[in-house]
Amino acid sequence: MNLLLTEEQLALRDLAHDFAAHEIRPYAPDWDEKESFPRSELAQKAVEVGLWNIAVPEAHGGTDIDAVSTCLINEELAWGCAGIATSIGGNSLGSYPLLIAGTDEQKERFLRPQVEAGAMAAFALTEPNAGSDVASLATTAHREGDEYVLQGRKCFITNGDLADVYVVFAATDRSQGAKGLSTFVVERGTAGLSTGKKEKKMGIRASNTTEVILEEVRVPAANRLGAEGDGFKLAMKTLDISRPSVAAMAVGVARAAYETALHYAKERVQFGKPIASFQAIQTILADMAMAIETARLLTLKAAMLKDQGLPYTLESAMCKAYATDVAMKVTTDAVQVLGGYGYSREYPVEKWMRDAKILQIYEGTNQIQRLVIANQILR
Repeated sequence: MNLLLTEEQLALRDLAHDFAAHEIRPYAPDWDEKESFPRSELAQKAVEVGLWNIAVPEAHGGTDIDAVSTCLINEELAWGCAGIATSIGGNSLGSYPLLIAGTDEQKERFLRPQVEAGAMAAFALTEPNAGSDVASLATTAHREGDEYVLQGRKCFITNGDLADVYVVFAATDRSQGAKGLSTFVVERGTAGLSTGKKEKKMGIRASNTTEVILEEVRVPAANRLGAEGDGFKLAMKTLDISRPSVAAMAVGVARAAYETALHYAKERVQFGKPIASFQAIQTILADMAMAIETARLLTLKAAMLKDQGLPYTLESAMCKAYATDVAMKVTTDAVQVLGGYGYSREYPVEKWMRDAKILQIYEGTNQIQRLVIANQILR
């Protein structure tokens, strides 16, 4: 078992860290306060260094970054700001269905503009009455000649207001349940496509999250990904791929909070000595360090299995559930270590605590992850 990263992986990690340290973290509090994603300030810089859509393969303008490197990059971006990491990661999430099921023409048409021009993608799956229960999607698509007509409403869509392409899941045969779902690429500006309310969120406020509304939207049949009925399978494969990245983001958020708590504990003096000298604080910091290291190792194992072409559904669900639970616990404890200052916006730990919560919810709640794990281990 080789746990050492390659020189290339270390270089990519360092590149992402430098980008996060100089282009994200200094401005993250302002973006969080304004609840806006700074596309004009950030996109081109990320494109220039190769961090805008790391999912795209070299054949379509990307860099063929492996799954382990993807996790390393996402950890660093989330260390900078989970909201920014969510929006940048949303491009990859919207790209995975194309990578799994798209034709070469579809990949070239929709993926190349992302890595070369900073175009954005959105993964439009969730609906008001269909979150974990994907088979209950109410959005429909019926065929008319060489087109499909889409009708429905999506919610909680990352990059909803900003996306240039939307990967939309809809029912082409309601009677078939999950087996009746299909997937379509809908381009921005298509008649009938609009966005609804922008969500006012507790955390990841720098990430754009909106409703996506489809009213008699006509999409060429050539924009369907895979065959009719492949939608559910495609969604599940996409989430398998993306969950280690979410876990890596959780590690980044937890690490940011831990580093701040550690530094504060060394500097904060009470009863004539730094609070880091008190065993009560030492055990909190030790638990943080152990949990973060464990979460990272589990995350990288899932990514390594993917890179080796081995089954990783179990490890994907495990790392997502475990690492995001760790992020919630570590950020909460960091607030506790800082005391009143931790609850104040003067220090960033309250933001990281707010950001951590959504990681336990999106891309499959941690309760759903445990059902996936149980399904795998009981087979």
